[in-house]
Amino acid sequence: MESFSESYKAAGVDITAGYKSVELMKKHVARTNIPGVVSGIGGFGGLFAPDFKGMEEPVLISGTDGVGTKIKLAFLLDRHNTIGIDSVAMCVNDVVCCGAKPLFFLDYIAIGKNIPEKVASIVEGIAEGCVQSGCALIGGETAEHPGLMPEDEYDVAGFCVGIADKPKMIDGSKLKAGDALIGLRSSGVHSNGFSLVRKIFDINETTIYNTYPELDKPLGEALLTPTKIYVKPVLALMEQVEVKAVSHITGGGFYENIPRMLTDGLSAKITKSAIPVLPIFELMQRVGGISEHDMFNTFNMGVGMVIAVAAGEVDKALEVLAANGEDAVVLGEVIEGSEGVVFA
Repeated sequence: MESFSESYKAAGVDITAGYKSVELMKKHVARTNIPGVVSGIGGFGGLFAPDFKGMEEPVLISGTDGVGTKIKLAFLLDRHNTIGIDSVAMCVNDVVCCGAKPLFFLDYIAIGKNIPEKVASIVEGIAEGCVQSGCALIGGETAEHPGLMPEDEYDVAGFCVGIADKPKMIDGSKLKAGDALIGLRSSGVHSNGFSLVRKIFDINETTIYNTYPELDKPLGEALLTPTKIYVKPVLALMEQVEVKAVSHITGGGFYENIPRMLTDGLSAKITKSAIPVLPIFELMQRVGGISEHDMFNTFNMGVGMVIAVAAGEVDKALEVLAANGEDAVVLGEVIEGSEGVVFA
């Protein structure tokens, strides 16, 4: 007998819509298949068989996150196939800071009303994020929540699991004064600080289409630009250069995230003129009247990842990163002290 409940549908949950969502998303999930995937989606658990060959002491490293209020822009623009990239990026960019290769990802979508085509569009973005980071999408959950949230709204979160060989993990223990700090450019605001962003621009159905001389596209499109995924360039760099520490620049900006990669007695000296500040941040500071300190304490300012290497390895590191599509910049150096981050 076909699974269907008229009573449940009357209460606001259409289980047949859930089945259709799964069918529509299968083609997107299939793009993420990598060695180690044991089963397709639809079971009670996602199965993955990791390959530990060549590792002395395998360590599993996990990360979880959501997209935050950036998701409001997807609602306003009715564009849902990129927000999933942000969900994946926020997780995989974190675990790669430890030197881990992401293995698999699972998502959780809470939605007011399950419209299969919309859910499939969200999963399309999640799958794209997995492809960009080289991990598999092995499962997830779509939960219809009538009465808890408006029918046209949803939230997306997820988690990933990666693997690293413990002797090769990046933990900052080899950092010393004089090491160089390299910045990887961001694609935009990424997925942090959007409560402030929405306040600055008074984001609504009209203002989201505003244009500004500083931007080459309407405001909403510029802000919805997906978070950049740095996994493959960072892993490639690790193979050829000793990477001493890595920081993912997320909420809290420079002031909170860079100190997380430093060990006791060390600080980061950043050359302000070296920072590739994007026009969107200059626009936000101007329109919102935001102090420079608060900008660097909230946003990535054009740098999504900071990597520490020995001073003598800078040229090689820049070369490897360029070969992997990253136009990286030297931001400054590690210095002695307990100030955290200082600008020069």
